[in-house]
Amino acid sequence: MKTIMITGCSSGFGLDIARYFLDRQWRVIATMRAPREDILPASERLRVVPLDVTKAAGIEQSVATAGPIDVLVNNAGIGFLNPLEGTPMATARDVFETNTLGTIAMTRAVLPQMRERKSGVIVNVTSSVTLKSLPLLSVYTASKAAVNAFTESLAFELQPFGIRAVLVLPGRAPQTKFGDNARARMQDGFPEPYKAIVEGVFAGWQKDSLTTDSRAVTEAVWRAATDPSCPMRVPAGADAEALFASAK
Repeated sequence: MKTIMITGCSSGFGLDIARYFLDRQWRVIATMRAPREDILPASERLRVVPLDVTKAAGIEQSVATAGPIDVLVNNAGIGFLNPLEGTPMATARDVFETNTLGTIAMTRAVLPQMRERKSGVIVNVTSSVTLKSLPLLSVYTASKAAVNAFTESLAFELQPFGIRAVLVLPGRAPQTKFGDNARARMQDGFPEPYKAIVEGVFAGWQKDSLTTDSRAVTEAVWRAATDPSCPMRVPAGADAEALFASAK
């Protein structure tokens, strides 16, 4: 029985990925900053583990608790939406600490065991905004683009050890808590000089019929985890696939 460890499982993509792999008879280590076992089906193959990916001690403990890990899915992340002038440096650091450095730290923690076994898969969930830049997302996009570059370089390092590194790039998913999480960090709102830009961005999103549903993301992660011929970058969702095709 294979084991998958998934970060950020309290909602959204992470929660659905955990359910998907449980349904397919995998052993699932579902990590959350505030653990809740009631949101996932009861199973002897499920273990809910507390984890904040910005805390080194917690990472070490969670990996030790998990035991042998065949697949790591770095899904934990925080959203943020604002022009750069409306982004406090403390917020920018928080975004990078979770989205970028958290992914690097988790990957570093599981690599020794995968290298010794000469097998394993690292799946890093980033975003389709790294395929086409959008206003109001400069800091968020930068944090995810850094993970893209990290993963692509890492893949070369790991190839001799039989370990794969894959990127899954979801599009805009209104049903997730990205918007809520982003708004929670926007205590001062948008800077007044950017009002017209903000209104234009939101109006464009209202007209955009292409979005991403969680099923597309879970299936992309499944492919990344189980298909050795999977490409380095896997777009997930109708909008992400359209962007990916146009970027070729």
